[in-house]
Amino acid sequence: MNAPRKKIAVVTGAGSGIGRSVALALAAAGWSLALAGRRREALEETARAAGETADVLCVPADVSDPASVAALFAAVRERYGRLDLLFNNAGTFGPGGVPLDELSYEDWRTVVDVNLTGAFLCAQAAFRQMREQDPQGGRIINNGSISAQVPRPHSVAYTATKHAVTGLTKSLSLDGRPYRIACGQIDIGNAATEMTERMQTGILQANGQLAVEPVMDAADVARTVLHMAELPLEANVQFATVMATNMPFIGRG
Repeated sequence: MNAPRKKIAVVTGAGSGIGRSVALALAAAGWSLALAGRRREALEETARAAGETADVLCVPADVSDPASVAALFAAVRERYGRLDLLFNNAGTFGPGGVPLDELSYEDWRTVVDVNLTGAFLCAQAAFRQMREQDPQGGRIINNGSISAQVPRPHSVAYTATKHAVTGLTKSLSLDGRPYRIACGQIDIGNAATEMTERMQTGILQANGQLAVEPVMDAADVARTVLHMAELPLEANVQFATVMATNMPFIGRG
């Protein structure tokens, strides 16, 4: 009897934080991985953490650059011949604590280019591969954020892009139906990563006060992504919210 085919995943933003945790969870479950991110050294650290037996391809890439995204997915096709999962994770918060009327166009554009345009470019490339391959189909999981549901103060660029990612998820889900392409979204709140270090020193709340917020282990987020990834294509987690239990999200108002 032939051994089951190893599944192939692309993880963007895989050099740190949620991306690294998800990559490690997928590797431990036997997936082959293409790790994408701006810094090769960080990607190679993730690959080493996955262990010597893991099948990992490191591809430095800028998700906001169409040519770089095309090269990433070409490398995946050349190495593996197909694609089963895109974890569309790369993102940036932008400058923290900048009031809306002081946010520069350049900073706005940087956040939009990475969080929205980058997510679209990677999803589009994955969609094409999944539609054309045999057997047809695959899964795209977008990293939203609870900012896709409610904003924080002084976060207009990040919040706007994450709300837009929800629209991207819904459109991908609809357009993917004829091709067995499933798309879901995970909205994450206060996972312990470099991006959330400020939560533990005090962050601005809607009432104008500073407050320390609880965080959760990024590995717990990764377990949820792994569950979403390993469902059969006939089933889909459309939206999931995973957050630190005691963060001030439920009960705002």
